[in-house]
Amino acid sequence: MNIDPTSLNNTSRHPIRELPDALISQIAAGEVVERPASVVRELVDNALDAGASQITVRLLAGGVRLISVEDDGSGILPEELPIALKRHATSKIGSLADLESVGTMGFRGEALAAINSIADCALLSRVSGQAHAYLLEGQTGEITPVARAMGTTVEVKELFFSTPARRKFLKTDATELAHCVEAVRRHALARPDVGFAIWHEGKLVEQWRRCGELNSLPALEQRLADVLGSDFVERSVWVDFSSSTTPGRHDYAPVIKVWGRAGIPDAARSRADQQFCYVNGRFVRDKVITHGARSAFEDVLHGQRQPVYALYVELDPTRVDVNVHPTKIEVRFRDSREVHQAVRHAVESALAAPRAGHATLDGAASAATAPAPSGQVADGGQALPPDNDNSNKPHSPYSYAQAAMHFEAPAEHRVSDMGALWQRPPAATTLPAKDWPLGRALAQLKGVYILAENAPGLVIVDMHAAHERIVYERLKAQWSGGQSATGLASQPLLIPATFAATPLEVATAEANATTLHLLGLDITPFSGKTLAVRAVPTTLAQGDAVELARSVLAELAQHEASTVVQRAHNELLGTMACHGAVRANRHLTLEEMNALLRQMEATERSDQCNHGRPTWRQISLRELDALFMRGR
Repeated sequence: MNIDPTSLNNTSRHPIRELPDALISQIAAGEVVERPASVVRELVDNALDAGASQITVRLLAGGVRLISVEDDGSGILPEELPIALKRHATSKIGSLADLESVGTMGFRGEALAAINSIADCALLSRVSGQAHAYLLEGQTGEITPVARAMGTTVEVKELFFSTPARRKFLKTDATELAHCVEAVRRHALARPDVGFAIWHEGKLVEQWRRCGELNSLPALEQRLADVLGSDFVERSVWVDFSSSTTPGRHDYAPVIKVWGRAGIPDAARSRADQQFCYVNGRFVRDKVITHGARSAFEDVLHGQRQPVYALYVELDPTRVDVNVHPTKIEVRFRDSREVHQAVRHAVESALAAPRAGHATLDGAASAATAPAPSGQVADGGQALPPDNDNSNKPHSPYSYAQAAMHFEAPAEHRVSDMGALWQRPPAATTLPAKDWPLGRALAQLKGVYILAENAPGLVIVDMHAAHERIVYERLKAQWSGGQSATGLASQPLLIPATFAATPLEVATAEANATTLHLLGLDITPFSGKTLAVRAVPTTLAQGDAVELARSVLAELAQHEASTVVQRAHNELLGTMACHGAVRANRHLTLEEMNALLRQMEATERSDQCNHGRPTWRQISLRELDALFMRGR
C-alpha cells in the first residue's frame, strides 16, 4: 500500500506534550474518587493508619457540600502539611520492598492530592507536644495556627466543584449518604478497637462505640452485633481455621488464618448484600474468597439464596498484592488456590456441626451424645430397630431405609440376613432422655412429619429430608475415606434387576462403565433394549435398584462423562441418597422416629437436606402459648 506523503501534511496533528499537574491530578481523581463515599473511605483509611481510636465523620448534602473526618491519631507536623497534598507523597512506603509487604490501609500517596484537585480541601492537625494545631488551606497553601486537640481533621467542601460534569452523575443526597455510611460500616466491622460516629446535617446517623482490643474475639462479636444486628450473631456460627505449611514443599508456605462468622443456611438472603471479606484488615471484593465461601454452602443452601458472612483472612503480606487498583478494593494472591481452599474448609467446618446436636436447653448448649431409646445405640452407635412386620420383605420401604441409614458393617459384624441390622456398643457419653436436643418422638403427622417434645417445646421434623441428609453424609464419608479412587463398596445382587432402557440410557451405561464402577454400580446391557443392574452400593443394597440406576444414568447423561466424578460426584451421591431415604407415607413406630432423631443429632449438616431445605423446626412454648393467648 502506497501512502501519499502530502496527505500526512494535510492531517491535523497535535504535538506530544506533558500534561499540567492540575490535569494529571484530576485524571487520577477520576480513578480514586467516584462519589463522596470514595473520599470517606480514603480519609478513614488515613485516620486508621494514624492510630486513631475515635473517628468522627460529618457530612452535608450526602457529602457533596461537606465531608469532614476527625481523628485522635498521631497528627501531621506543620512542615509536612503542604507535602501531604502533593501527588505521590506518603509516609507509608519508601522502597519496593515496602510496597511488596504493605501493612497499612493507604500507601499510594494519591488520595489527598486527587481530592484537593476536585474540591476545596483543608487540613487541620496537631501532634503531641505542640502548643496548638495548624490549618493548611489546600487551594492557597496558607498555614495558620488554630486550636485543636491532638489528631487530624480533613475537610472537603464542594466536591467536584472544578469538574461539574462529574457532579451531574451523583445521585440524591439520601443515596450518597447511604454509600458513605456503608463505607464507614465496612471499616467498623474490621476495627472493633476504634469508635466511629457519623453525623449528617447536624444529626447523629450512626455510632459504634469502641468494643475492646483489635484481636479480641468478644470485641469482634460485639462489633458484629452492633453493626449487623444481634440477629446476625444469633443466626451465625464462629469460623476459626488455620491452614498448615504444605508438607513436602521446598518453598515456605505460610499459615493462612480464616476467622469470623458465617450465617446459618436459614439466614441466607435473596441478595448478596451481607457478605464482608477482609484481607489483613482491608475490605476487599475478591472472586477467590467469594467463590470459596459460596462453595462451602453448596450442600446446605436452597436455590439461588445468598449466604451471609463476615470473614477475615490473614496471611503473609508478601503473598498478596494490594497494589492492583487505585481504590485498593481489589487484591491478587500469589497462590489463589491455597486461599480458596482455606476459606472453603473454614466455612465448611463451621457449618458442619449440626445445630440439632447443640440445641440450647435452658440457656446452655449441650454437645454430648444422646443415648438411644429402648436399648438402641447411637451413631456410631445408633441403629434403627428391626421391623417385625417387614423383616421378611427384603425390598420393602423399611428395609430400604435400614440399609441406607448405616455404613457397611465390618465383616466380623455382618449377618446373613441383609434385612437385619448389626449392632455396636453405645457411646460412653450419654444424656438423660429429657435433655435430648431434638427430644422424644410423640407422633407422625400425615406420614411426612415427626412431632417430638424437647425442653424448649415442640420439634417438627421432615423425616424424608432429614433421612436424606443422613444417607448423603454417609455416602460422602465413604467416598472421602479413600474410596474416591477405588470406588464405593458395592453389593452384588443375587438376581440382577433388569429394566427396559432407552437408547440414551444404554449408550450412557456403556460409555460410563468405569464411572459407574466408582459409584458402586454395575450396569451392563442385557439386550439391545434392556439393561441389567448387577451390583449396587452396599449402603443402598436394599433399595430399588432400577430406580437408582435410572437416576444415576440421567445424571451421567447431563454431565460430561470424562469429568463427571470430579465435577458432579456430590450431585450423584445426592441423587443416590434421595432414593435411599425413607419415603413419605411410610409409617414409623415411635422407636424408629426416636432413632432418626438421634441420627440427626450426630450427623453433620443435618439441619438442611441435600437441596438446602430445612429438616426441622423448633416451636417454643412461648410461641405455642401465644397461639392460644395463654397468660393474656
